[in-house]
Amino acid sequence: MDKIFVRERSKAIEGDKRPRYRVIGTSGAIKITAKHVRKLEIEEIAKQTGCEVVYLDRDKEGKGKP
Repeated sequence: MDKIFVRERSKAIEGDKRPRYRVIGTSGAIKITAKHVRKLEIEEIAKQTGCEVVYLDRDKEGKGKP
């Protein structure tokens, strides 16, 4: 089974009108050209293609923080 690996964007906040997830990578034959996607979009892509979505944990420290 093909897999789609996603994680929450570091700048995503609750109620923001921008896509919350970032596509990290894929396995198998599927290719996704969008970098940022909404959860409903990624779940619909997975449903239509028969892929499994793997949600990766976000690094809590973030970029640029000590």
